[in-house]
Amino acid sequence: MQVYLYAKSGHSIGLDATRRCAAVGAFLQEFDPILCTSDFRAGAYAKEHLGIKKYVSVDVLSNLPNIMQRGDILIYDSDEASDFMEKHMRDFCSSLYKIGSDIPKNIINTTLFNPQNNPQNNKAFFFGDDDYNNALLNLCHNSKQHDLTLLMGHYFFLGNETKLAPFFSLILEEEEYIQTIQNTKYLLSGSINACLESFYCGNSPVFYKRCDKSYLDIELIEQLDIPIISSASLDEIVKE
Repeated sequence: MQVYLYAKSGHSIGLDATRRCAAVGAFLQEFDPILCTSDFRAGAYAKEHLGIKKYVSVDVLSNLPNIMQRGDILIYDSDEASDFMEKHMRDFCSSLYKIGSDIPKNIINTTLFNPQNNPQNNKAFFFGDDDYNNALLNLCHNSKQHDLTLLMGHYFFLGNETKLAPFFSLILEEEEYIQTIQNTKYLLSGSINACLESFYCGNSPVFYKRCDKSYLDIELIEQLDIPIISSASLDEIVKE
């Protein structure tokens, strides 16, 4: 019997589900779980940075039975499953768990993140791992340069770093994600998951409500009294 983790991921989705599945995987290391992602790059990133040992690319949730065996265990983070599909998966799997229903979405990978007493960085901005519509570039349009570090997202388009550099004091590559989230006192982020990780580390995150996203679990932010802003330009964001 094999344990599988499935995370919906991609250029227009981001890595939040992948990070949550990796957090679950960290708790289940003794069972040697296999991470399945709908984008190959997400799995490769999880293996290099998130502690995942095995991964495989599966384009959609419904194709999992092609690699699984009846009686395997599945933990998934995706909104792809219809009622019919979920019933089929429950019949196929010995155990089925959905992150967000059976497992809380505010799960933190405690093998990667630790509470910090003296964070090294004062403030940073992590827009999110995805920006398919270049919303961050539009946000920065006509703004001045600010004393603010920008952490690049995993799926940012090639060349955007150069375009964004004039608006920030420092640009950090995606490989600096864990250190930046953990060691930044005031993190501004359009990712609920990143804000929760920052909060766990003892920092004071601020959630930026992106205009190109629908947040179905914003109550996770509200329950912790994390400030929420939704300004239309970088200048306004920094002012808030």
